[in-house]
Formats: sequence, C-alpha cells, structure tokens
Amino acid sequence: IWECPSLHCPRVLATFCFSYRHIGFNACLVQMFFIHTFSFMESGILLAMSFDRFVAICDPLRYATVLTNSRILTMGLGILAKSFTTLFPFPFLVKRLPFCKGNVLHHSYCLHPDLMKVACGDIHVNNIYGLFVVIFTYGIDSTFILLSYALILRAVLAIASQEQRLKALNTCMSHIFAVLAFYVPIIAVSMIHRFGKNVPPVVHVMMSNVYLFVPPMLNPIVYGMKT
Repeated sequence: IWECPSLHCPRVLATFCFSYRHIGFNACLVQMFFIHTFSFMESGILLAMSFDRFVAICDPLRYATVLTNSRILTMGLGILAKSFTTLFPFPFLVKRLPFCKGNVLHHSYCLHPDLMKVACGDIHVNNIYGLFVVIFTYGIDSTFILLSYALILRAVLAIASQEQRLKALNTCMSHIFAVLAFYVPIIAVSMIHRFGKNVPPVVHVMMSNVYLFVPPMLNPIVYGMKT
C-alpha cells in the first residue's frame, strides 16, 4: 500500500471527502502510466497547434490545403501512438523493482521519478529510459514549438503595417499562454524534484497539484476570453 497526500482526479474526491490516502501498488502503476501519457499527449497537441499557427501566418493561402481533415486526423493518431508506445514500458520497468525505502510519496499522485526515490534495486535502466523519453517528447516538442514561433516572428516582422503585425501576433496569444501554462509547472516540478532535497513536503504537494490541475483549469479561461 502506498500513502499519498492526495490522489489524481477522481481519487482526489475520496481524499477530501473520506480522508482516504492510500493507493495499491498496481493502481499506482496504472495512475503513473496515464498521467505521463496524457501529459505527453498534451505536449504533442501543443506542438500541432504551433504548426497550425505557423501555416496560418506564414502561408495563409495554402492553409486549407495543408491542414486537411485527414492530415489533422493523422497528426492526432500519431500523437496518441507516440505517447502510448513510449510510456508502455514504464509500468513493467517499475514493477520489477523491490521497494524498501518507505511507502510515502512526495507528490500527491504516482510519478515515475517519485517511485524511483523509494526503490531499492538497480534503477539505472529506469533513469536512462526516463531521460530518453523526456528528451524524445518534451525536448523535441518544445524545440519545434520555439522554432515555429521564431519563423512566425520573422514573418510578422516582415509585414509593413504595424496594425497587421499586431493582428497576426494576436492570433497566437491563446496558444502562447497555453504553452506557458503547461511547461512552466513542468519545469518548476522538475527543478524542485532535482534540487529541492531540503524543501518541505508541503511544497512538493503544492507544486505537483499546480502541475496537474492548474493547466486544465486555465485552458478554458484563456480560450474563452479569447473567443
């Protein structure tokens, strides 16, 4: 049995209403898999949206022919397949490990780095594969998002009219806020996990909840205000 300060999504209700702060090991693995998978899927969706903005601003006359329904569907299925296949080995890599460093997690739900802190076996394979997955997803996605906006900025600066420049940039603001709302909490949680050994446990819990719950809360607000 693993003890958590609170648990993901539906289990949060059980924690708040009934003070149920435990999760079975297998359930923890399932929770870990889906949290990471959906997070990687969101990163891929943000990348696809940056490509949408790039085509809309840099090549608007070909927008309808470049981003057809079939290509959008292909991108969506590709994001789903990449996220699922890259995360599929994680539960099996964790399940093979012995755990003897306690059963209290630092975060309020099951994450792979957090489980590695209480594992007793050889975790080199887990760490190496975890680093590969992070670079292969967050690293590549964020790099191409930055590249898209560099090309967008170059195209916008080439527009003679300042009013048209602002109009073009304004179409990107919702996506920029969504990217920041997603990546800033991830970076904060990663920094606390890596360097916050002396940070109080409540900070780990607070930042993990910010990482998981704030972006989905902000997205409708950002896009609703824009609409």
